[in-house]
Amino acid sequence: MSLEELYRYINWRMNPGDERARERFEKIEEFFKKISGELPSKGRVLDICAGTGIAGVALAKVTGARRLTVLDARKDDLELAREWLRMAGIHPELRMVQGDAREVGKLVDEHDVAVLWGFTMPHFDPFDAVRLFAGVALSLSDDGVFLIEDMDRVYWIMYRIGYRRFLVEGRRDGHTIASMHEGYDFVRGTFKRGYYLLPEFRRISGVDFHYWDISTQLAIGRMFFREARLIPGESRGVENTWGVLYFRKPRKDVAGLVLEDFSAPL
Repeated sequence: MSLEELYRYINWRMNPGDERARERFEKIEEFFKKISGELPSKGRVLDICAGTGIAGVALAKVTGARRLTVLDARKDDLELAREWLRMAGIHPELRMVQGDAREVGKLVDEHDVAVLWGFTMPHFDPFDAVRLFAGVALSLSDDGVFLIEDMDRVYWIMYRIGYRRFLVEGRRDGHTIASMHEGYDFVRGTFKRGYYLLPEFRRISGVDFHYWDISTQLAIGRMFFREARLIPGESRGVENTWGVLYFRKPRKDVAGLVLEDFSAPL
């Protein structure tokens, strides 16, 4: 069972045919416009874990990018990037790369700005995150920028809400999707959640999550970039629980050394 099967049932609002996804696109575009002065213009955009490329296309539109690379493990989603480009009315060179984001440094050539959008970091355990940050650093130009949209799950989930062993995730196409706690990996720091369709209680996927806080991501990023900070946002009335992590000027020497020595798993 894979993430692809899970994503058939959970709507992440990234299909260009979905009105709510188009509204989301407009909000992403609006955010990039607000920080456009801090982004490389007319360059090369890399969208990591791109899905349909909704964020990458918005970023390419705002920055006037000449090239857009969308990287994701799911090929079918990548094909929809063409539709987002058509709807956005822009025509950068489009490159679609099917692969593992942890291998980004081997899969793509140099870009000027990279984006990881849609609260994707829980799919990466701390060891994965080191490889991801290092790979992105090697994939960027000397003044390149890396943007991550995320929230502080240690505060929001563990403190404000509390970790739930059973959680209804949503409803779609006559089904209720629920997740259950199924274990914890002490080495990787990941919670295993099983996803089930109700009422038949059919298991559709198992996913490992690491619940990141903001500060740890900033600390890891600072090792691989000379600049690291949070562009704060507000979630449900609470400041700083959601935001965009901004990294600039990759330290390629550090990234290369770390990847060379960090390739073997524990």
